Amino acid sequence: MTAPSKSHGRKAIRPTLKPRELMTPTPDLAGVWKAKVITLFPTAFPGVLGESLTGKALQDGLWQLETVDLREFGAGKHRNVDDTPAGGGAGMVLRADVLGTAIEHTMAGTKGNWPLIYLSPRGRRMDQQMMQNFAQCDGMTLLCGRFEGVDERVLEHYGIQEVSLGDFVMTGGELAAQALIDATVRLLPGVLGNQASTEEESFSSGLLEHPQYTRPAEWNGRAIPDVLMSGHHGKIAEWRHRMSEDITKARRPDLWEAHSSKKDNKR
Repeated sequence: MTAPSKSHGRKAIRPTLKPRELMTPTPDLAGVWKAKVITLFPTAFPGVLGESLTGKALQDGLWQLETVDLREFGAGKHRNVDDTPAGGGAGMVLRADVLGTAIEHTMAGTKGNWPLIYLSPRGRRMDQQMMQNFAQCDGMTLLCGRFEGVDERVLEHYGIQEVSLGDFVMTGGELAAQALIDATVRLLPGVLGNQASTEEESFSSGLLEHPQYTRPAEWNGRAIPDVLMSGHHGKIAEWRHRMSEDITKARRPDLWEAHSSKKDNKR
């Protein structure tokens, strides 16, 4: 008798650098979280998402990825996707009619809690709580901007949520989209294989993670802290928590202030 596959009978979707034709359907796996990405550079995906644990999870059907080539929706024989800014100014802006058609195509058939997100430096900065919320969704559609951005009317019409990787400007949204997908996918059940990993890491408790060590016991004259070699789990837990607090207080006073406020409110 043939042993069942890891995807328990569901069709596995394997990452590939070969671009898909626009209208080639991506098989939907029932109950599986999916990321749809509207981009001018579909061959940029899966990129690093096809490697390591996220890549294995993609192969095993624990999540799905679909890219939509914005150029295929361009206007005229040259498939133009952008035009000069209204009122003048430098650069080009992605056209509302082109984006609208691409979004309607991409969102067709989506069900449940399915946010539409635009990667933008104007948006709310990504954080762990945001990723935890996205991991509870049925999927998401990510719009990767280019040039000077997108026509504001598109954002208003579709109620698009703007999300930022950080307080800086990039040439496009593809790298930010991959970061968002990676941070979300790793929270999905079965992807990491060890739930404790996500519970103990940075930001999960509102603090930065404690230092980590492994063999050899001594390296370049630096030894692993004695408490970690003691086998006393209670003392180890106390040390790790104390180190998390010290590091957070020193490196991220904003996080420390929020953490301290929560502790005060619980008293």
